[in-house]
Amino acid sequence: MAKAKLAVKKYELSREAYGGKPGNEYVPYIPTTEAMPELTGYSIIIGVLFALIFAAANTYLGLKVGLTISAGIPGAILATGLLKGLFRRNNILEANMVASLSAMGESIAGGIIFVLPALILLGFGLSIMTVVIVTIIGGLMGVFFITPVRRYLIVEEHGHLIYPESMAAAEVLVTGSEGGSGFRTVLLGMGVGAVYKIFSGGFKFFGENASYTIQSYQGTMIGVNTVASLMGVGFIVGTKTSILMFGGSVIAWLGLIPLIKFFGAGMTGPLFPSTVPIAEMGAFDIWSSYIRYIGAGAVATGGFISLIRSLPTIVNSFKQAIGGMGKGETESVKRMDLESPLTWVIAAAMLGFLLTWFVPIIGGGLVGSLLAVFFSFFFAVVSGRMVGLVGASNNPVSGMTIATLLVVTTVLKLMGNTGDLGIKTALMIGGVVCVAIAVAGGTAQSLKTTFIIGGTPRKVQLGMFAALSIASVAAGGTLILLNSAYGIGDVAVPAPQATLMKMIVEGIMTAQLPWTLVFIGVALAVFCFMAKIPILAVALGIYLPIGLTAAIFAGGIVRDLVERKMQPAAKKENAEKGKTDEKVKNVELDKAVEKGILLASGLVAGDALIGIVIGIFAAIGTDIAFGLKLFPVIAGSNLAAFVMFLLLAIWMYIYSTRKD
Repeated sequence: MAKAKLAVKKYELSREAYGGKPGNEYVPYIPTTEAMPELTGYSIIIGVLFALIFAAANTYLGLKVGLTISAGIPGAILATGLLKGLFRRNNILEANMVASLSAMGESIAGGIIFVLPALILLGFGLSIMTVVIVTIIGGLMGVFFITPVRRYLIVEEHGHLIYPESMAAAEVLVTGSEGGSGFRTVLLGMGVGAVYKIFSGGFKFFGENASYTIQSYQGTMIGVNTVASLMGVGFIVGTKTSILMFGGSVIAWLGLIPLIKFFGAGMTGPLFPSTVPIAEMGAFDIWSSYIRYIGAGAVATGGFISLIRSLPTIVNSFKQAIGGMGKGETESVKRMDLESPLTWVIAAAMLGFLLTWFVPIIGGGLVGSLLAVFFSFFFAVVSGRMVGLVGASNNPVSGMTIATLLVVTTVLKLMGNTGDLGIKTALMIGGVVCVAIAVAGGTAQSLKTTFIIGGTPRKVQLGMFAALSIASVAAGGTLILLNSAYGIGDVAVPAPQATLMKMIVEGIMTAQLPWTLVFIGVALAVFCFMAKIPILAVALGIYLPIGLTAAIFAGGIVRDLVERKMQPAAKKENAEKGKTDEKVKNVELDKAVEKGILLASGLVAGDALIGIVIGIFAAIGTDIAFGLKLFPVIAGSNLAAFVMFLLLAIWMYIYSTRKD
């Protein structure tokens, strides 16, 4: 009877996984009475490997477009496929461990790229060792500061805090045991993304940009960066976000740049902050000298408004989470309740404080180190609850980091720690806190999945800390490599968030910023707020080159076409079967979108990894651009680049809508 009962529940989460029963009464997918390996050599090695890959890929992508992609769900797909297909180990607890470790790649990438590249932009330089140290300190606090509130947020709030991405990962882990189609789709996307990248960005048989200068319209530009990863990002975020980003770029490139050129063309001297007369500047020069400040003002305002609107939730989250510390304790400790001891949390706080103070690279001092630990804990708790509401992908890490930097920089300035030393110290402290915030959100998300599946929180936390410590080398290496190959702040790697953090800290310390341009961005953001338009997407579009946002929008259009194609087909098929339930009607549509997202995730990963390889060749001075010599006309053709990008879009559409 027991075997028959187990067979019925296989590949399906119970309704109680989504609520309807108190968390302390919930029976996980793998009951605690069932012993199963979890923290094994397989799960650690594969998880760390995936964390390295996702850390490098997300660092590359984040520095390029200011966005990162979710690693937890693709990690779950890859984990189930690899463990089952290659190692013949159909063990969901091992797969959950791999997925949790993979997610750390995304978390630390987001924490690193938001602040640390600002050190390069300011001329201080940055080493891999600095990135690793900051990541380990922030990651240590981020992973273990969730422990005191884990039981309350995840167990006591079961059914109230949804943790949408955690539940999606849990569903993938459960259904992934059924077959390997998702795994194959991700690998196919990685292969196509890698091949596309090596032939375009590496061998340069065709270009990665199709642009046109409109000479009759003040010499502004329109175009599209024909890069596979941007197509993938666009498909993942969909048209709702991508069209807003593209709209922001339309404001900048078809509105503000021609306006600046029109009024400045007659000026004989340069206009601050540029050192070159506007009459001698092209569209990209105007974007670099003026538009980026407007975009930064809009992004900062968007972050502030997002933070202000979230304040009630943040304060309530903190009060409820702290108030729930110690709730739900039981005498007998089951596997799913076995968490890190409170002594580990205290040790993490003490180490974070001492290392931030005494490690020479950071040099936070007594007050700075206290602020680092305070904000890391406060926003870690907030982050842990916020991902329960909106998911880690929508966690407002940048807004919380901006708030931290404003306080830290102001305090340092009031204490007389100004100039270059004060700026560097503020950014270092901000970097530690930013990593802690991002990692805490990722940790809470993975711990919710662990609770649903029936894993061990302590083991998952230990694994995640090991993974982030090792993956920080990949993230730091990618950052340094891209700086060596292209230069952080260049059009190729604009690093939008880091530029914003640099401006905030530098502006507070020196008060030498083109505030007029910044306030124009503020005004645009306020308009978006009043018009109930999502601010950050539009602001990011103003800040980024139009080619990037156009490519992301193209990916969003592909997804929209897939949805339009599959929705009528799904309704027709279900009508023929006599099914009328709205949820049933969307099965085929959901399958197509899910397949497309997995394919897009693979495209992003494949493109990013080969992009790193190409960066290595560029850094060591090895020319692999054979296409420029063999087919110079095609290699330099805008049309050829656009046609290849269009073919990639058509292939994505056909593959996503094709029935298996």
